[in-house]
Amino acid sequence: MLQKELLYWFGLNKRELPWRNTQDPYIIWLSEVILQQTRVQQGLPYFQNFLQKYPDVFSMAAAKEDQILKIWQGLGYYSRARNMLKTARLVSENYNGQFPKSYSELIKLKGIGPYTAAAIASFAFNEPVAVLDGNVFRVLSRLYAKNDPINSSTGKKVFEELAHNFLNKANPATHNQAIMELGALVCTPKNPNCSICPLQKSCLAFDLGLVQTLPVKLKKLKVRTRFLHYFIFENKGKIAIYQRPEGDIWQNLFDLPSFEDTSHLDKFLLKNKLLELNWLEQNDEIEFLLQMKHILTHQRLEAIYFLVRTNTLPKLNINELWIEPRALKLKAIPRLFDKFLDWWKSNDLGNLTLKK
Repeated sequence: MLQKELLYWFGLNKRELPWRNTQDPYIIWLSEVILQQTRVQQGLPYFQNFLQKYPDVFSMAAAKEDQILKIWQGLGYYSRARNMLKTARLVSENYNGQFPKSYSELIKLKGIGPYTAAAIASFAFNEPVAVLDGNVFRVLSRLYAKNDPINSSTGKKVFEELAHNFLNKANPATHNQAIMELGALVCTPKNPNCSICPLQKSCLAFDLGLVQTLPVKLKKLKVRTRFLHYFIFENKGKIAIYQRPEGDIWQNLFDLPSFEDTSHLDKFLLKNKLLELNWLEQNDEIEFLLQMKHILTHQRLEAIYFLVRTNTLPKLNINELWIEPRALKLKAIPRLFDKFLDWWKSNDLGNLTLKK
C-alpha cells in the first residue's frame, strides 16, 4: 500500500526539525506561517528568533506591530506578519490562548488559509484533513500524471480530491508530514531523485516520461517595472526616514524618502522635481550614489539612490523622522533598504556610520 511505503520511507529519512515531534498548535502555526515564505534552511533562524522572543501566543499578542515586522524583516510578504499578529491577538483574547481544534474553526482566523488550517488540524489534533502545499501538489501531479494547472481554481479542486483520497486517515499527521518531506527531499522541482522514491513503481509520470513537465502552472502575471528615486537627506549626522503608508508595498515599514516616475530622471530634471516638492534648496548639492534592482513577485523595482547634503532641515511633509543611522537597527525596514545599507557599509562612504 502506497501510504504505508510513504510512512516507512519518512521514518527512515525525515529531517529532525524543532517543530516536529510536538502537538503544540502555537509552535506548529508559527512554523507553517514562516515556511510559506521560504525554505527550511532559511526559515529556521526566523522561527527560532520568534519562538525565543515570543514563546507563546500571549507574548506574541502583546507585541507591537513594528516589533513583529522587525523580526520578520527579509522574509517579504509583510502582510502575513501583520496577519500573524492579528491571529495571535484574536486567539489570546477570544479563545483564551487556545487555538481552535478543528479545520472548520481554524480557517476562520485571520491569515490562516486552507493549507495552514489543515497543517494545524492534522499535526496538532490529528484531524483527517489533507494538506496541500507546493510539495504536495508536485508529488500528486506526478504520481497521478495530472496536468491540471495547480494554480487554477479547477486544478485546486482536482488536487484537493486527490489529496483527500490519498490521505492515510488513520495517521493523518504523519502522512501529511511525509508527503511534504518527499516533495522537499526527493520529488523536487528540478532533477527529482526518482531512483530512491518510495512511490516510483506506482508513479504514472515516471512511467510516461512526464516527470520534468509536471506539475503544470498557468503563466504568471506580467511583471510591472517601477522607477524609484531614493534620497539620503543628511543633516548634522542624521538622516530622514518615514513610515510607508498603507496601499502599497512594505506598508508600515520605515524607508528613505522617495518618489516614483515613469523612468529614471537625469540630474537636471531630478533637481527640478525636488525643488517642486520643496525637498531642496537651490544651493543644496545632489550626489549620485548607486543604482539597484530588486525583484518582487509581480514587480521589478529599479531603484536609484542620491545623497543630499543640506544646511537647513527640510520639511518633507511625509511625517519624516530624523535619526542617527545607527538607530535603523531598531526599525523594521524593507529588504531593498537593507541591501543599500550593506552597500554603504562596504564602501565606507562619507561621514555617516550606517551600522545595523
